[in-house]
Amino acid sequence: MEKPWATSEAVRAADPDAGHGAGADFHLELSGPGGVRASLIRALREAVRSGRLAPGSRLPSSRTLAADLGLARNTVADAYGELVAEGWLTARQGSGTRVARRTAARAPERRTPPERALRRPAYDLRPGTADVSAFPRAAWLAAARRAMAAAPHEAFGRVDERGRPELRAALAGYLARARGVHADPERIVVCAGFTQGLGLVSRVLRERGVREMGVEEYGLWFHREALERAGLRCLPMPLDREGADVSVLEGGKAGARSVLITPAHQFPTGVPLHPARRAAVVDWAARTGGTVLEDDYDGEFRYDRQPVGCLQGLAPERIVYFGTASKSLAPGLRLAWMVLPEHLAGEVLAHKRAGEWSSGVLEQLTLAEFLASGAYDRHVRAMRLRYRRRRDRLVEVLAERAPHIKVTGIAAGLHAVLELPPGTEHTTLQAAAWEGLALEGLTRLRATPPAGSAPAPAGLIVGYGTPPDHAFPGALEALLRVLPPGE
Repeated sequence: MEKPWATSEAVRAADPDAGHGAGADFHLELSGPGGVRASLIRALREAVRSGRLAPGSRLPSSRTLAADLGLARNTVADAYGELVAEGWLTARQGSGTRVARRTAARAPERRTPPERALRRPAYDLRPGTADVSAFPRAAWLAAARRAMAAAPHEAFGRVDERGRPELRAALAGYLARARGVHADPERIVVCAGFTQGLGLVSRVLRERGVREMGVEEYGLWFHREALERAGLRCLPMPLDREGADVSVLEGGKAGARSVLITPAHQFPTGVPLHPARRAAVVDWAARTGGTVLEDDYDGEFRYDRQPVGCLQGLAPERIVYFGTASKSLAPGLRLAWMVLPEHLAGEVLAHKRAGEWSSGVLEQLTLAEFLASGAYDRHVRAMRLRYRRRRDRLVEVLAERAPHIKVTGIAAGLHAVLELPPGTEHTTLQAAAWEGLALEGLTRLRATPPAGSAPAPAGLIVGYGTPPDHAFPGALEALLRVLPPGE
């Protein structure tokens, strides 16, 4: 039976491993008034109170802790004995000294007042994320095992800034076959996400004298922030039913020799770039020596039309192609890639070598095997069917119960645009917050427009990729509750 008290001699007798260094290592800071013994008692008491020493944890022997701290063994044994007497520790023959199972309650944690606490949304319909509950765990694990078995020893040594050759070779074959990319493995650079690649290329362009970057009028704000951090000024290009109006590039200043564009599926409007404008932007790049940054963020997901090939195949030496696994697999993999023109490759790699982080070797090897085995194609086909069903259900429900809301941008991708009555976007987003529904408004995705521009139309960007299947019906019901009523 455990005793509520113990002398230092009892503590020493209770510790069967006093000469063998048994027990866990932990950090103690001895400071404050009262001498070494009082400081040790205070430090141990605080370690138990704070939870750093969990109930039932075995402490080092008095001899071991004394050696670790540079103290006399009797000092440690006395401190243990006092804490046993106080009920913080227990000492039992054959079991050593442990943290008592019933210790004093921890000091209450400071909590954010309920009215200020951030509530996790019950439903998430924000765009830009895949259904991570559908991540192909079994197939990915099988690919990882095969990749690990086949990996050479050098794969786990020095990191190649371009990425593993196995992955670059697999990507070259896949991108050429599925997206029409002119891809040489030597021109492919694996990145830890699209934003990293965008920052690398932007810094190189800035060093080459580029001052402005053409961007689509609507797009992700953190992409514009990445450009601005690189020292580039964003030049918004208006959008219409034919995509971005690239004619504004012709009137730009001498520094406007680059453009960031989503030609296959404009984010967020969903409009593909019209063939005439595709030709115009390629012609502009060839005539001016400009550089086009093509973001093919969800190129695999097409539903109601033939896939739109990438722009890069038309001018491989003027276009940087960006792709990512964040929509097709999961953003947590931190795997993206860019296909670079030859004249940019060396400088981009030099920047990546100078302190940029790289994707993990195991993830790269696994994705290479996933692509080569055909598992990636099978997964994309399965997800394409799943997302199409969700999109169809979203359109069907809105047509039945909110016919006054127009839905656009649904031919591809993982989101739809809901056009709202003028002046209702802000109140709709407020209502969604009260419902525990995460939504994105169209206004926040607009770049700063030129003076005198028309007000931004009201709208919602509804992502149907994020919720798992079981939560999607509830998410739709919540969406219907917050939409403004019809006239």
